[in-house]
Amino acid sequence: MSDRTSDADNSRKDADISSVMGFAGFGKKARTFDLDAIFEQTRRTAIERSQRVLDERVQQEAHNGSQEEKPSTSTSSKPETDSSDSDGSDSDVIGPPVPPGFSAQTEEEEDDDDMVGPPLPPGYRRTTADEDEGDDDDDDDDMNDEEDDNPVKKIPDTHEITLQHGTKTVSALALDPSGARLVTGGFDYDVKFWDFAGMDAALQAFRSLQPCECHQIRSLQYSITGDVILVVAGNSQAKVLDRDGFQVLECVKGDQYIVDMANTKGHTAMLNDGCWHPKIKEEFLTCSNDGTVRMWDLNSEKKHKSVFKPRSQQGKKVTPTCCTYSRDGKLIAAGCQDGTIQIWDRNLSVHTKFHCRQAHTPGSDTSCLTFSYDGLTLASRGGDDTLKTWDIRNFRKPLSVVNGLTTFFPMTDCCFSPDDKLLVTGTSVKKDEGNGKLVFFERESLKKAYEIEVANASVVRCLWHPKLNQIMIGTGNGLAKVYYDPVKSQRGAMLCVVKSKRKEKHAETLTQDYIITPHALPMFREARQRSTRKQLEKDRLDPLKSHKPEPPVSGPGRGGRVAAHGGTLSSYIVKNIAVDKSDDSNAREAILRHAKEAAENPYWVAPAYKKTQPEPVFAEEEDEEEEVDKDQPEWKKRKI
Repeated sequence: MSDRTSDADNSRKDADISSVMGFAGFGKKARTFDLDAIFEQTRRTAIERSQRVLDERVQQEAHNGSQEEKPSTSTSSKPETDSSDSDGSDSDVIGPPVPPGFSAQTEEEEDDDDMVGPPLPPGYRRTTADEDEGDDDDDDDDMNDEEDDNPVKKIPDTHEITLQHGTKTVSALALDPSGARLVTGGFDYDVKFWDFAGMDAALQAFRSLQPCECHQIRSLQYSITGDVILVVAGNSQAKVLDRDGFQVLECVKGDQYIVDMANTKGHTAMLNDGCWHPKIKEEFLTCSNDGTVRMWDLNSEKKHKSVFKPRSQQGKKVTPTCCTYSRDGKLIAAGCQDGTIQIWDRNLSVHTKFHCRQAHTPGSDTSCLTFSYDGLTLASRGGDDTLKTWDIRNFRKPLSVVNGLTTFFPMTDCCFSPDDKLLVTGTSVKKDEGNGKLVFFERESLKKAYEIEVANASVVRCLWHPKLNQIMIGTGNGLAKVYYDPVKSQRGAMLCVVKSKRKEKHAETLTQDYIITPHALPMFREARQRSTRKQLEKDRLDPLKSHKPEPPVSGPGRGGRVAAHGGTLSSYIVKNIAVDKSDDSNAREAILRHAKEAAENPYWVAPAYKKTQPEPVFAEEEDEEEEVDKDQPEWKKRKI
């Protein structure tokens, strides 16, 4: 009872307040919603709707299957059944109703539905010619599929251009990631920059320099961003250049008197190879004859980042001849002179992760290691004239081997095609004993798929750019060749071959400009020059305009110039001293020789003081001695 009384009082108070404030509904509770019930109702509605759509779809499929089983009849027979069927199907099919007479399809219409192309008008049937055209299209599709499956068809070798680097071996090639610039280095110590977009058909390099003075260039490579170039030469200090050839970094040289190479800051012997990290743009790798593989950071030039030391089976130092990163940058591989291939984890520099002791013949320089694009296969080009592929997951024995690939250079390399189906390398030849070849092998079996005869010289470097789909080759006679296909390739060499050669600017003779003033007064008007040749002849006769050199001096000399015997003052003095025949061995006699003439004809001292000085009076010598003896006391007098 008390609760009811309190509720009544509250309601009364609310009514009083509402009447005083002037509005009703004051103090009412807000409307509440049962969210759980709303969610449950929505879920049920969605389930029912999905079930309805599924049932309609099943009924439609069953209806279409029953129509296919019935024998085809013309649309004119049994119109009533057609209309009833169409009405029944309209209730099951979602969408606008089908016009009467179009519900049933004949066999010809069903055949037309299978054909590719626009619908045929009523009563028209495809002829054999149309069917043959369809068969031709199918044949073309099959041919395209075969070309896609055959990697040899993708080799861009229909056209080529030749870049003249020099006369000696092109030992290094590098192409930036965008494919705009090519850099070549050779045994002539030169590094040349080629810009495809800036070159014309003359194919001239826009810059040439010698970054390492008198050391052969061993390797060149652009970073992943393409803003700097790693230069590895025959010295012990690798360099990093920018895109224009200016030095950014020079690695520090180590102390050659320290036995443990891990305790010195840099390499102490000739470099062999180097490469950039595929993911980190500031990190690069170098290997040297000092038996180490060193990792460097572009921002710290005073010391290496870490050191990897290859070891033989007996634990002795081994020289690495090539090095590379894996595609993900987690592994570092090095080929050594004892025929081993050693692979480290990038973060663990002590023990190798993979090691193959007899990868190539001991004593032969492994010239190249490269990973496939999927990162599972490693290809090695050995100095024993072999090419081998290795599976990283099973590194004990090679997958395939090719023998008889002659190589004479310690930097002969190999590379994978952009689709990862082919492996490319070059062969070496002796002078005038054949042509160097670029050989293509299938990746899986290393069967020879294709070859290109390049030139009458060895093929040292090869590079297949994935973006341009063009192949760059460095040869032993100083040429860099670029192979491309106008259909399959893009940009690169195709930009410069279409440009005509620039006209050579002949050195014109510089003459004074002639100012034409047509309305000048006659007194200021200059005679018009009829011919430049005549004016040049006149200028040649004018010694001031032609800067005619002065003729040789004849005689004793003039104008501050002396004559023969070298034409210098020193030579003139020497000549006069040699001509003077006087004997100056006795100096007193040489001076007294002029005493009589000086007394009779004084010239220097006496005439200057003649008017001011009195005549000198000299006392006799005997009188002077007597006066001196008289003035002195007796004990000071001179005793005779």
